[in-house]
Amino acid sequence: MIRGRRSEVRGRRSGIGGLAIAAIAVAASVVIARAQDPAPAYEVASVKQNVSGDGRQFNGFAPGGRVTFTNIPARQLITAAYQLTPFQLVGGPSWLDADHFDIVARLAGEPPPAAPPRPDSPQMLALRTLLADRFKLKVHKETRQLDVYNLVLLKPGATGPSLKPSTTDCAAVAAARGRGVPAGAQGAAPGPPNPNAPMLCGIQAMPGLIRMGGMPLAPIVQMLTNQSQRLVFDRTSLAGNWDLTLKFAADQRAQAGPAGVNLPPADPDAPSLFTAIQEQLGMKLEPAKAPVEVTVIDSVEHPTED
Repeated sequence: MIRGRRSEVRGRRSGIGGLAIAAIAVAASVVIARAQDPAPAYEVASVKQNVSGDGRQFNGFAPGGRVTFTNIPARQLITAAYQLTPFQLVGGPSWLDADHFDIVARLAGEPPPAAPPRPDSPQMLALRTLLADRFKLKVHKETRQLDVYNLVLLKPGATGPSLKPSTTDCAAVAAARGRGVPAGAQGAAPGPPNPNAPMLCGIQAMPGLIRMGGMPLAPIVQMLTNQSQRLVFDRTSLAGNWDLTLKFAADQRAQAGPAGVNLPPADPDAPSLFTAIQEQLGMKLEPAKAPVEVTVIDSVEHPTED
């Protein structure tokens, strides 16, 4: 009788072990299947060179996996696909900056919305696939010592007149918006941005103007990176949320706005970005060097139109 029980126990253990082995085999097959999944790609895509000479550009991601790029330089398409700042993309022929393209495409199925799309979103991965297929783009990543800026305070513990700790309860504002209750300027009718209205719990950038309300400094650091064309590191040690307004001389190339939107004229007396940061925020951009990951173009070809 005891011998029979032992045999039964061995049989149960053997059965459990068999199930475990089967489970591992199934898990391994799932991992392999996922590894072999093809990269997201557009189901339908049209690529044409834009020779209109129009300075206006447009890009948009609509529901249903639709994407539109209008009059966008090829280099800008690459930086968008890989979510890079311009200085992080190295190499490539001159036509990447000179030639502009129109792309209309659609992803299969209904991908989840991502506004703005993240680097790992289906929209961005599909754009990389399109660049590889139609532009024959090949890249690799490496780390290089580059010129950067450290954002520091001019005087320890002191900020400028246009940078103040925020007293806005952004959680309450978000809850009010969820109930459909207008919140200051943010409840105004849709239309061109009003540079004179207060900014609540958000950030807004226009040529020569950056405004922020109820947010940490991280978004401003990113905008300063884009404006200065160097990676900016926050060395201010300022925690918490802030309200700020930064007015500076606008880049003339950025003056053309979207169709139907009339941006305010540039202020001819506005200070440079670097001067504005010092006078208005009580900070400065201090030159430095640091290791920065860049994407290097190995090869790329001019696409054939369809």
